[in-house]
Amino acid sequence: LSRTSTFDPFAEASKGDDLLPAGTEDYIRIRIQQRNGRKTLTTVQGVTDDFDKKKLVKAFKKKFICNGTVIEHQEYGEVIQLQGNQHKNICQFLVDIELAKD
Repeated sequence: LSRTSTFDPFAEASKGDDLLPAGTEDYIRIRIQQRNGRKTLTTVQGVTDDFDKKKLVKAFKKKFICNGTVIEHQEYGEVIQLQGNQHKNICQFLVDIELAKD
């Protein structure tokens, strides 16, 4: 069998954010990244510049008893990174301080 075209199904996989509906720029994205074994990282992106991210990390670390930092990502800007799976805690915290809606 021979191929008639060289179709790459994953060619547009990196353009995922382009396909989001209009008006999603103001969303806060919380992602879980698998490290090695059972270790995970939680990343938070999309927090506006009105809030001091370092103070948020300090509050997260104290409340959730985990380590965290603010990293500079070349594509997403400043991203909050926390150890462990903290997505439920972060969601509740951001709603409680009225930084996000549920």
